[in-house]
Amino acid sequence: MGGNHFPGGVWPVMLAPFTEDGHIDYHGLGELVEWYIANGSSGLFAVCQSTEMFCLTLEERVGYARFVKEKAAGRVPVIASGHISDSFEDQAEELKAVAATGVDAVILITNRLARQDESDEVWMANLERLLAALPEDIKLGFYECPYPYKRLLTADMIRKCAGTGRFYFLKDTCCDIGQIREKLKAVAGTNMKLYNANTATLRESLLLGATGYSGVMANMQCRLYARLCTDPSGSRMEELSDALTICALIERQVYPVNAKYYLQRQGLSITTVTRTKDRALLDETAKSEVEMLGRITERLRKKYC
Repeated sequence: MGGNHFPGGVWPVMLAPFTEDGHIDYHGLGELVEWYIANGSSGLFAVCQSTEMFCLTLEERVGYARFVKEKAAGRVPVIASGHISDSFEDQAEELKAVAATGVDAVILITNRLARQDESDEVWMANLERLLAALPEDIKLGFYECPYPYKRLLTADMIRKCAGTGRFYFLKDTCCDIGQIREKLKAVAGTNMKLYNANTATLRESLLLGATGYSGVMANMQCRLYARLCTDPSGSRMEELSDALTICALIERQVYPVNAKYYLQRQGLSITTVTRTKDRALLDETAKSEVEMLGRITERLRKKYC
């Protein structure tokens, strides 16, 4: 499959629904996959930070990825990460296990390839070692995950990685249009495509050639992001971008509890249980803010979609 196997548009960073006793809720996950697809997703990013992957066992990460790939049933491509260990050997085994689920690409977490105090040269050397340990037919990508620390890739690092031909996806979290501009130059003409996670820079990055959006707010306003990605030009899309940017401030609330509450309000039968946050932190005022977001989203949908 060529690079066009990874289409432009919205790639939600998927949530992990849990039962009241804390297990993965596969019935709820099935509903969630259908909601993403019905709301215009071009692909699905399973097993990422929004999936609470650092709190999932390897068996859970693999089971989650396999379920999403099977549930999507070829309607949209599915990518997954899931290497959370510190040791090189454990990471290689984790990545091979995720790849064996049949996902369309395996995504490398940039902060797993070197410690925070180690140089980009160490990072590149570790990447080369990891690439040698993974089968060459596995399509790969990168995710600049903010946890446990954020390791951004430079344009030069991206140029070298894209030059291998093995990378197809970059989930960019730099939130800086200047850096994004240089990264887009670095991936030009290669298989690698840039998906921006930041709403404030999204529209400008799309106009510069970014392929799509892969961020938190696709768990609430997926349809609106799909619309913006379809054609970001013109004053109407500037208006939509402005509104989405202000709405995205809700990311700073109690995420992912708030996103699960939002989806409950949309009719999904999922709980607000998470392994990363106490759901009680979403108090009555916070809930009312999520409900307001729902009303704003519906008005924006009627106006722009």
